[in-house]
Amino acid sequence: MLLVDVHAHLDLKEFDSDLDDVIKRAEKAGVKAIISNGINCKSNKKTIELSKKYPIIKPALGLYPDDAIKLTQEQLQNELNFIKKNKEKIIAIGEVGLDYKYCKKKQEQELQKEIFIKIIKLSKKIDKPLIIHSRKAESDVIEILEKEKTKKVVLHCFSGKLKLIKKAAELGYYFSVPTNVVRSSQFQKLVEIVDINQLLTETDSPYLSPYKNKRNEPSFIIETIKKIAEIKNITINETANNIFMNYQKFF
Repeated sequence: MLLVDVHAHLDLKEFDSDLDDVIKRAEKAGVKAIISNGINCKSNKKTIELSKKYPIIKPALGLYPDDAIKLTQEQLQNELNFIKKNKEKIIAIGEVGLDYKYCKKKQEQELQKEIFIKIIKLSKKIDKPLIIHSRKAESDVIEILEKEKTKKVVLHCFSGKLKLIKKAAELGYYFSVPTNVVRSSQFQKLVEIVDINQLLTETDSPYLSPYKNKRNEPSFIIETIKKIAEIKNITINETANNIFMNYQKFF
């Protein structure tokens, strides 16, 4: 079976002690590619290093919205330059986007938007897809992506309303479905209404585990496949193959 995890964070401390075993379990489970997403300067550097050590890891470099607004203009520019400099090594720009959960001030939200637009422009310049975070800011994210005429977009863990899901799907965006779809009615509904040709699978490891009180890891991606197969009423193999083809076509 060909499986893919398009959104994980293997650079985090939760994997420091046993990453070799995590990778072995993923390979044994049939995972062929894991896109590990950087979130800041330190994380981006480590993600690149991990991809050199483990061929299964495909690096995406990004700036988490909450981290991005803490940077000076110079630091921000340096990080964007670092992404640009490493364009041949990376598969995507991610994780990037907007997050209003803890960022309530209008001024901070506007700054997030400004940085997001800069990142979108960079993605076009270096011709790399975007892996997008949009917590509590789904409407603004879709509006900006549409206004900037962004084409290659994966919406990770998208929790927007049904109307927004439909709009994003019509714009040709892809959605990556996390492993906690096994118990999330939001993600189950998303799977139901989005065409299988626009779906991808992710774990968001070490978060959003399908198993209670257990750290998430890429080998668990099969749980997303099983759930999508059940909702779409097709076989597990058919689902896995379809999603792997989506991955190959998109990235």
